[in-house]
Amino acid sequence: MTRRLMLWLTGSTILFWILAAGLGAFVMREEFDEVFDSSLQETAERLMPLVVDDLFQRDSLDEPRRVASGSENDEYLTYQVRDAQGTVLLHSHDAQPEPFDAPLRRGFSDTATQRIYTVDAVSGTIFLQVADNLEERREAMTEGLLSLMLPIVLLVPLSMVSIWYFVRRSLKPLGALRREIGARDGGNLEPMAVDGLPVELQPINISVNRLLERLRTALEAEREFASNSAHELRTPIAGALAQTQRLIAELPAGPERSRARAIEASLSALSHLTEKLLQLARADSGIGASTAPVDVMAVIQLVAEDFNRMSEHAGKLELRLDGIQEDAPFLRRVDADALGIILRNLIENALLHGDPDGPVSLTISADGTLTLANAGHVVPQPQLGQLTKRFKRNNSSAPGSGLGLAIVDRLARQMGAKLMLASPARGREDGFEAELSLPP
Repeated sequence: MTRRLMLWLTGSTILFWILAAGLGAFVMREEFDEVFDSSLQETAERLMPLVVDDLFQRDSLDEPRRVASGSENDEYLTYQVRDAQGTVLLHSHDAQPEPFDAPLRRGFSDTATQRIYTVDAVSGTIFLQVADNLEERREAMTEGLLSLMLPIVLLVPLSMVSIWYFVRRSLKPLGALRREIGARDGGNLEPMAVDGLPVELQPINISVNRLLERLRTALEAEREFASNSAHELRTPIAGALAQTQRLIAELPAGPERSRARAIEASLSALSHLTEKLLQLARADSGIGASTAPVDVMAVIQLVAEDFNRMSEHAGKLELRLDGIQEDAPFLRRVDADALGIILRNLIENALLHGDPDGPVSLTISADGTLTLANAGHVVPQPQLGQLTKRFKRNNSSAPGSGLGLAIVDRLARQMGAKLMLASPARGREDGFEAELSLPP
């Protein structure tokens, strides 16, 4: 915007200056002609009595007389004295001896190079013609026009600098407002506090703050509803699941037990979905950001031990250290709870959707990169980019809600980490790999 304003304003200034200079040159030319013509006429009128007196004092008029000048410089005005037949009787020292190409009548006349004024005397028998070189007028006009146009040479850079300075200074509040608006996203809906806004921009600031307030209220209501609903559902779901498991234990083998096991599976899936909704609500509340570093190794070991205690996943998770020691602190500026949720979702996805008989490797590198890889079918590239969206799942028969990677992606963005998904896993022809680069 500053560049466009600077170019347009500078261009407009130059255009108006040129138009003004052209109009001034037109007026100046008319004024110059009036001044030169007035001087030419006055010179002729004053010179005529002197010429007549000089002629009457001469004995012979057969040869034209050249009047000597005491100056060696060229004359601006030249003159000739002619009789009624056009013969030159007297001329100035710079005038040509041949008659001027002008008629013998009172008034102005023009040739290709001169402006001539003629005046008569002695009953129209003697004519005085005073000539002004048109080149002198052109030179005066050219110098006057240059005096109007030369300031543009200084005007262009000075106007560009001044316009740039004042436009930048005037648009500074607009830039501050733009930065404040650009800093607002789903994780930052705080009201904008932009001081010194001009009157024209204050309604924008007020309207955006009102919009942010309404959006923040709506999101908080949505998160609170999801969190409260999940909390309220956990207890009855856990109770119903416990009663169902007890019913399965008491029922004899038969169709009733099969239906009870189907109910148990549905309640387990509902419990799992409730847990994911709780995690999603926490992720939406912005728990990923942290200012204090935590020991990442302690969080990783705790999550890995939890999975290894599960009978269905015991021994499948392999923890690998690349350039770091197991008992040494591994500090990163992340939130411990957010990192725990990320690791649980990544490991759970790798165990559920990978090869049941294949291991899952979790590699921790010294540069803060966590790499989780498993064996299994290859995820097509078009589907790979959709996995971080909510309720998006790969074509898999394994149970799941489609929220795990969405939660991981959300928390990773909040903590400034970078999540990369690849399939097949690097160095393999199959499998899936998730790489999380933690901030220092």
